[in-house]
Amino acid sequence: MHLGIDEPRECQYNQICTHNSSPMETPHSKRRKVKRKWQIFPGRNKFYCDGRIMMAKQTGVFYLTIVLILVTSGLFFAFDCPFLASNLTPAIPAIGGVLFLFVMGMLLRASFSDPGVLPRATPEEAADVERQIDAANGAGGPGYRPPPRTREVVINGQTVKLKYCFTCKIFRPPRASHCSLCDNCVERFDHHCPWVGNCVGKRNYRFFYLFILSLSFLTIFIFAFVITHVILRSNRTGFLSALKDSPASVLEVVVCFFSVWSIVGLSGFHTYLISSNQTTNEDIKGSWSSKRGKDNYNPYSYGNILTNCCAALCGPLPPSLIDRRGFIEPDTPQPAAQSNGTNTCPTTQLQSHMAAVTTPLLHAQPVLLGGGPVLQPKPSVGGPCSALGPGQPSLPSSIPGLSCGGEVLALHDSENHCPHHLHHQHFISPEETPCAAHLGHHMSLYDPASQDSLHEDSVRGLVKLSSV
Repeated sequence: MHLGIDEPRECQYNQICTHNSSPMETPHSKRRKVKRKWQIFPGRNKFYCDGRIMMAKQTGVFYLTIVLILVTSGLFFAFDCPFLASNLTPAIPAIGGVLFLFVMGMLLRASFSDPGVLPRATPEEAADVERQIDAANGAGGPGYRPPPRTREVVINGQTVKLKYCFTCKIFRPPRASHCSLCDNCVERFDHHCPWVGNCVGKRNYRFFYLFILSLSFLTIFIFAFVITHVILRSNRTGFLSALKDSPASVLEVVVCFFSVWSIVGLSGFHTYLISSNQTTNEDIKGSWSSKRGKDNYNPYSYGNILTNCCAALCGPLPPSLIDRRGFIEPDTPQPAAQSNGTNTCPTTQLQSHMAAVTTPLLHAQPVLLGGGPVLQPKPSVGGPCSALGPGQPSLPSSIPGLSCGGEVLALHDSENHCPHHLHHQHFISPEETPCAAHLGHHMSLYDPASQDSLHEDSVRGLVKLSSV
């Protein structure tokens, strides 16, 4: 019976889920494949094991070196060591094994490590250096010639010229040179060694020296005890019978005889270089020879052979200046999720932008050379980071010249007023922070891709030598 009153109806509402409304957050969306920096490295090096191993492009002679060491040592351990261990002492194969492992370890360490490659200048830094050169030499005029690409610095009372590298777009620091085979500027460049398949520079010179020195001992060791083996067998069965019983000994003697002279001579030459704190490149050019002048001397020598050897072999190993295994961040910012019809940036997005700024700065430390200018912090325009919320990360106070209260974030050189300025950016509370779409180009301060150059701050101090 209908009484004119509407009966209650059970209404069912379907909940609308807006969590996956953004196409960037769908589980089946295709994410952009992240590349590492070694995949776009500008030099001619080869990389293996995801960028952990760095070698030169021409590695054929390096494989020949490994084959010669392995074959000669293998024949010695297989044909000579059993006889010597039973007739003389078991210490012979033990000593030979230790020398062999040390030689291979030093060879692989010198071949697979970064020799001290200097990063190339960014386009902005290259343009800034060009402006400095033109301003110092006065560009213009009908008879204008390109200015000289050299700078001079004084190191321990000795004037040293810094040459401009047209490939890397930097003034090379003292003792650095550009390798034409690897197409890189290498710090404290010694030479390019095809036998180890890599350049020999500041970061792998000690391993190269220990390799050739231990290889000299191993070659002499094998040569001496192979001769001993043949003599002992000849006393028992005769010389011809001894050669027939151990034919591998003949091959070992021939290989060791022709290689021992060059290896021992190379070890002696580098021992002289280490004792005088020189490089092969400087010795060949005669950079510190007295023939260039009576007052010409080596400013890097400590004046003591023992001190020079300790500095080259026992000093701290400098870190690599190239972040070859670092990730290449995407250029486009991630869109923020929509909420209540308005676009707001959540707290996590502000933290991600803050991490993009602080991470490269914390990773790199400036490198100061003797005779070069010291970077001084520039007074910040604003106050401290008081506008950040209590849960927000702040810039590290240990980094000089950084401020987030004003409109300038710069690393300032006391002599040159041409730092990398990052401006037109204010820090406000997370509730008032607009999205990347509203900020436009002002968000470029926190673009991770634009911060790659900040990772190489340790080398940018070397570029600042152009202002000396």
